[in-house]
Amino acid sequence: MEQYGTVALVGSPSSGKSTLFNRLSDSRQEITGRQFGITRDRNYGTGHWLDKEFTLIDTGGVTGENIPFQKEVQAQVELGCQQADLILFVVDGRAGLTNNDVFVAKKLYPYRDKVMLVVNKIDDNTLLGNAYDFYQLGFDDPYVISAEHGIGLGDMLDDIIARLPKVEVNPYKDCLTFALLGRPNVGKSSLANKIIGSNRVITSPMSGTTRDSVDIQFEREGKKYVMIDTAGIKRPGKVEEDLDKFAVIRSADAAKRADIILLLVDASEGLVSQDIHVSSYAIDNHKPVIIVVNKWDLVPHTQDAQKKFETELRTFFKFLNYAPVVFVSALTGSNIQKIFNAMNAVDENMHKTIPSSLLNSVILKAQMDNEAPDFNGGRLKISYCTQSKDVPPTFVMFCNNPNYFHFSYQRYLENVIRTQFGFDNCPIKLLIRSKRDDMLKKK
Repeated sequence: MEQYGTVALVGSPSSGKSTLFNRLSDSRQEITGRQFGITRDRNYGTGHWLDKEFTLIDTGGVTGENIPFQKEVQAQVELGCQQADLILFVVDGRAGLTNNDVFVAKKLYPYRDKVMLVVNKIDDNTLLGNAYDFYQLGFDDPYVISAEHGIGLGDMLDDIIARLPKVEVNPYKDCLTFALLGRPNVGKSSLANKIIGSNRVITSPMSGTTRDSVDIQFEREGKKYVMIDTAGIKRPGKVEEDLDKFAVIRSADAAKRADIILLLVDASEGLVSQDIHVSSYAIDNHKPVIIVVNKWDLVPHTQDAQKKFETELRTFFKFLNYAPVVFVSALTGSNIQKIFNAMNAVDENMHKTIPSSLLNSVILKAQMDNEAPDFNGGRLKISYCTQSKDVPPTFVMFCNNPNYFHFSYQRYLENVIRTQFGFDNCPIKLLIRSKRDDMLKKK
């Protein structure tokens, strides 16, 4: 996937920004509905168009009316506009030009050069005339779309990609890049300083000292690394200050750029639900994870203490059963070398390749040992599989019908591949394709 810049969606309440966000990101993570002004905060996602991706920011509805939270909403919209390479000014084509649209337009005039006017909710030819009213706002020709029905998005997305800068995801050549992620005050910056052997990062017992992501290049035992120290990721309901909100997107960006995620948890406080939220940044980006249990020096070292804590971890992080666990103390520097040992082992596995002949014999045996269940009116039959060049290890399986592939059988095949080929410390991906796709590709 080619990576491009950042797009912010801005407009008055109920103009359809969240519906457009869902359509462009192919997700349903944003709340939508008929209630006026549901979105109050910025939300981030990844927009998709063909083989290209871009960062997407949804913002709260802007209005000149005196309604609750409007001051905070406008502050967040301002931050989103500053951060974005391109702004989609979304208006409601059904409602026509409103005073709120005029109010938003005035807010966007300082960013005129990067504004694209989008007239939404035009899903009927009889409404096309409404688009002309919006020329009064003083922007270039509008894009007429229906986010709900997917009408008119192709031309708009072509122009979005043409105007966005291309982004180099990992600019560090021949370096292993890793990011430190965790909730506030788990000791990320203290660990960062121990890893590089100097006080390059500000540390403090106060929660939230780090406000931005910091890239640090260094060398250890002849190998080059880049460490990304990030701000502590707060629960969505606790993200209040502007700088906190800005830090969230930086952490998301760090997770996207890193080869490996070091997920820090606080042994002295135990596991909390926020740790699950932080882990989602790695899982959503299909990144390998090493769970670093920090502050282990503050825990009574009873017999089997580490074993018991790791068992609790495995139950808690259900989708990270492959992740290595390292117990450290950033304060004393104990077991820092074990982090590097784990990272190097994971990196080796991430680039391991399996010959297609061997892979196919293993998958054939797996199907014979455990036949796929009936699902969606048929039974899965995998005829051929191969490993792509993608990272993490990605296996493309050609079958009679992808709709027959039940989730439980996918997990079964993942476990077979892990066991047979030693992918025991990193994520793997299965891509399911129709056998017909393979035949067309060969032609």
